[in-house]
Amino acid sequence: GRFICPVARLDEFERAAKAHLAYDADAIPWKVSVLAGSDITSDLLRINDFNRRHTLDADEGRVFVDTIEVRASDAEEIEYIMELMHPTLTVYIEIPVDGNVNALIDSIANEGVRAKVRSGGTTPQAFPSSIDLVRFMAACVRAGVGFKATAGLHHPLRSVQPLTYEPDSVLGLMHGFLNLFLAAAWLHSGLAEDEAIELLEETSGSNIVFDEKGVTWRGRNLTNETLTTTRRSCAIGFGSCSLTEPLQDLRALGLR
Repeated sequence: GRFICPVARLDEFERAAKAHLAYDADAIPWKVSVLAGSDITSDLLRINDFNRRHTLDADEGRVFVDTIEVRASDAEEIEYIMELMHPTLTVYIEIPVDGNVNALIDSIANEGVRAKVRSGGTTPQAFPSSIDLVRFMAACVRAGVGFKATAGLHHPLRSVQPLTYEPDSVLGLMHGFLNLFLAAAWLHSGLAEDEAIELLEETSGSNIVFDEKGVTWRGRNLTNETLTTTRRSCAIGFGSCSLTEPLQDLRALGLR
């Protein structure tokens, strides 16, 4: 995956990562996805400067920004962003999911870029409903748009968890990243939206069984080939501020 960093903190990232970015001709370069702010023109200039500096100066190490994530709320804003966008960047456009999702996804499809959904946050109100999240994924499947999800996906399965790392954190019902990826895969294979909502709200790991052929959920089967196709063309990835919790929970479920 990619390290995700706000454009405004690229300088801080460079300072913090410098010791890990020493030039090595055999090393795979670090890839960074940046979160754009409100001034897309200024952000693109900063990205261009960052990439030029790290490409031309070996002492700066091997790292480059290849992906940008930017918010838009309507078709006109999407069009404006893409008029400014550098063609070498992979673009994810984060949209609200409580409105006319189909129209926004169609606009993203017309631009040939990817969608992004915010699937949680630090308050219960920040989590979209299962209906809205499935509607977003179904729209992406219909339009052939790849997507990523971000925030609130520390755990594989839907569960009640602390919403922050503070000792007195509020508890909330969080979506699971395994639920989300499997719901996308089954939607990609023709599952009805109401059934995908049931899968998104699955809380029992015993109902999800992986074997050498694929995965089974409550008597339904998907092959490894279908899962691979979904990951490459539909449910591209997810962002998490925790690097350890997702793996720890998968190990606890016997899946890692």
